Amino acid sequence: MDPRAAPAPRYGTASLADVLPAAAAGLGLAGPASGLALPPADRVCLFLVDGLGWEALLAHPAEAPFLTSLLPSSRAGSGEPITAGFPATTATSLASVGTGLPPAAHGLTGYRVLDPATGELMQQLRWEPWTDPRQWQPHPTVFQRAHAAGIAVAQVSAPHFEHTPLTEVALAGGTFFGRPDPGERMDLAAARLAAADRSLVYTYYAELDGTGHKHGMGSAAWREQLRYVDGLARRLADQLPPRSVLYVTADHGMVDVPQSEEARFDFDEDWELRAGVARLGGEGRARHLYAVPGAAADVHAVWREVLAGHAWVVTREEAIELGWFGPPGVDVEPRVRGRIGDVLVAMTGSSAVVATRSEPRESALVGMHGSVTPAEQLVPLLEVRT
Repeated sequence: MDPRAAPAPRYGTASLADVLPAAAAGLGLAGPASGLALPPADRVCLFLVDGLGWEALLAHPAEAPFLTSLLPSSRAGSGEPITAGFPATTATSLASVGTGLPPAAHGLTGYRVLDPATGELMQQLRWEPWTDPRQWQPHPTVFQRAHAAGIAVAQVSAPHFEHTPLTEVALAGGTFFGRPDPGERMDLAAARLAAADRSLVYTYYAELDGTGHKHGMGSAAWREQLRYVDGLARRLADQLPPRSVLYVTADHGMVDVPQSEEARFDFDEDWELRAGVARLGGEGRARHLYAVPGAAADVHAVWREVLAGHAWVVTREEAIELGWFGPPGVDVEPRVRGRIGDVLVAMTGSSAVVATRSEPRESALVGMHGSVTPAEQLVPLLEVRT
């Protein structure tokens, strides 16, 4: 498949990395300009729902009547989709949200990527194996810059996220408020908005994504989770103080991958795919392939042949040139370049590259994400203003 036909993230104009810089500019925070225009508000709340893809939301209006009422097709709606960035996965997307930078700059370039300093793979959700977070991602977050500028900043999330390295490098800044109950988080987010004349509040819900991974988006469990998310968003919107805006967005969408050999290419059982690959990074829908020295060209050719019709397979340089990790023409920071695979694989349709022996838990998932398809890339940016 011609990688030039693959949709590229809309960095600089309509991506997750553009949301907070645009919103913070409306609060008077100086910084790099974003091509995304958002009307100013004195109080800004960002509610990020893990796994709430645009296409999935459009397909389930009965389960999400409140969120659907905010769509541009509705009388009152003004929201349009934006893109997550590549890969469309939580660690990468949260870093883009919090720093206002694309992966080429913040450096969280996938679910599991090579640490050039050690030669080992680093899993960036659980931060395993440990590496210094501030060396891995040295840029300040938008929250930190807003706090320094005198804006009241709050993170309202589950308590166990407070001290994680991912929170430190992607979302730190202001005061963290941990609440186990999601409804209480909505109440507290609204209260923190009202606590100052200029405020920036971030809140998060994870369980829609977890349910999709385990049961798939076609399941009753996932639809029930979407109903719950819709109620949370309405609960928060109903409590917004004056001169506020609520943005509802997500870190990625999702694709259900059938449990069949035709849909699941097993790296651990396919000698052609293993040949010349020293490390298999990424995840099922978005793979980083780290080749043994001198084998990158052969790995690229073999994977293109084996996955013909199922994936866009590109070299590192092609991915950078095509704008997968940042705007075309903007280079990857030197400390980040070696984290990107020699070869990148972005799946199409409903296929995945699994590794049943080395990645048994991930290989058993039903719902997966990471690629550049609209189902994974497009996420909502819905708003409520008072």
